[in-house]
Amino acid sequence: MVDWRLRGVSTLVFALAFGSVGAHAGEGENPWFSDGRPGPLARQAVQLLADATSHGLDARDYAAASIARDIDAAGTAALPDAAMRSRIHRALDAAMRRYLNDLHAGRVDPRQLHSRYAVSAQPAFDAGGVLQEASARGDLRLAVQRAVPKLPLYERLRDALARYRALATHAAWQQALPPLATAGASKGKLEPGQAWDGLARLQQRLVALGDMPAAQGVDPPAVFREPLVQAVRVFQQRHGLQPDGVIGAATWRALQTAPAVRVRQIELALERLRWTPLLAHARTIVVNVPEFVLRAYEVRDGRVDVQRTMKVVVGKALDTRTPLIEAELRFIEFSPYWNVPSSIARHEVVPLLLRSPGVWARDGYEFVDESGQADTAYARDKLDAVLAGRLRLRQRPGPRNPLGDIKFVFPNQEQVYLHHTPSTRLFERERRDFSHGCIRVEQPVELASFVLQDMPAWNESRIREAMARGTSATLAVAQPVHVLIAYGTALVKEGRVFFFDDVYGLDAQLDAALRRVALTRQAMRP
Repeated sequence: MVDWRLRGVSTLVFALAFGSVGAHAGEGENPWFSDGRPGPLARQAVQLLADATSHGLDARDYAAASIARDIDAAGTAALPDAAMRSRIHRALDAAMRRYLNDLHAGRVDPRQLHSRYAVSAQPAFDAGGVLQEASARGDLRLAVQRAVPKLPLYERLRDALARYRALATHAAWQQALPPLATAGASKGKLEPGQAWDGLARLQQRLVALGDMPAAQGVDPPAVFREPLVQAVRVFQQRHGLQPDGVIGAATWRALQTAPAVRVRQIELALERLRWTPLLAHARTIVVNVPEFVLRAYEVRDGRVDVQRTMKVVVGKALDTRTPLIEAELRFIEFSPYWNVPSSIARHEVVPLLLRSPGVWARDGYEFVDESGQADTAYARDKLDAVLAGRLRLRQRPGPRNPLGDIKFVFPNQEQVYLHHTPSTRLFERERRDFSHGCIRVEQPVELASFVLQDMPAWNESRIREAMARGTSATLAVAQPVHVLIAYGTALVKEGRVFFFDDVYGLDAQLDAALRRVALTRQAMRP
């Protein structure tokens, strides 16, 4: 079967590969024509294809302009012959099928993009059947509604996309902001009370972005002061920056970012939403890696209800990234042991124990052999056995255990999980990629309450008691909870658009892949 997300084919080849709505039908059964000329459905199809950009897609991928020219010619010239009708018919079928498939599951197969991608594919989608049904009902918009993700976030991102496209030609970005070196401050920062020759332009941008009410942006101040300072705080919060009201290098770079760059971020976020069926489960825990946030959802009557929101610490961007996976949370471990991964033992823990043997007893390490027998006696030769793979290291429950006092287990090949941590100070950071790949959660009791809500005997008091007991125990969850580790650098929350840094470079990878798809499709256009 042709992989429509990765291979560019002409509209004719596409139609032949997938069949065609009424390809062998008589004239009366052709949904695109009426009395021998292109009918209302044909013109509606062209309008929908031309509007593909509103979904973050490229109308050129569906030959919208050339099909529109053929339809105009067929509608104004002499009665189109059978060859012209057939060409338009096949082109419309092919374009609409490709469009619906792209809307439903995206243009790129994520498993081709990320070798470690472990999220289930979308349910089967019959673009031809959906198109036929919508045609029979006389409204192709019904087919589009069936194809797009059934998520409020999707439509909110589309609204944000339109807004940021409109900002691309706004006067506020016609000139760059002057360097911070021109501010009346030292160390390249603009703080409240200081003068800067970029204040008028800054205020204009913040008003255009909606971070500052237009009524407050009438006259630019002579110095950096309220309400402009508060508008900067709002901007910083929306861009994952410390909302301190001080314009440093990071805030200045974000303020300089052109709307077109944000447009692309939103388009990439829309593409990723098409990959994952978020409404397939009654309860889901979603970690958005670049946002460093976990949300616990319930789906009720097709509506997403956020039950918990909390900060998380994820894997280091440089070398221990948290993988994008999908799994079922099945167990909770109270006062868990930490089975030290071999790579961490080899590169970090064993060298530390060799340098500082006192850490062994202080942190509660022990050796474990192949049979599971534990040995608490420190010995250098046994550390050598760990390096050789004959023994492994384990850390007993306790205040210095990096897993804290609770661990949420969702079995997966990457061996990552959610857990508490004694290093709670890291949650105060704006950027929180510090772990070895597993995910540290800020509010473990609240998360446990969400996971165990179908087990009423496990109330908050009992959860806290089990966490404090210090004895390792495993609890099977009555109703497994879906876990999704996702990646999105653009998000709409409470009516505001938020942007986050591409900490793992996955936006850049997806952007490059989409550009390759576009070039391939362009080369194959008829």
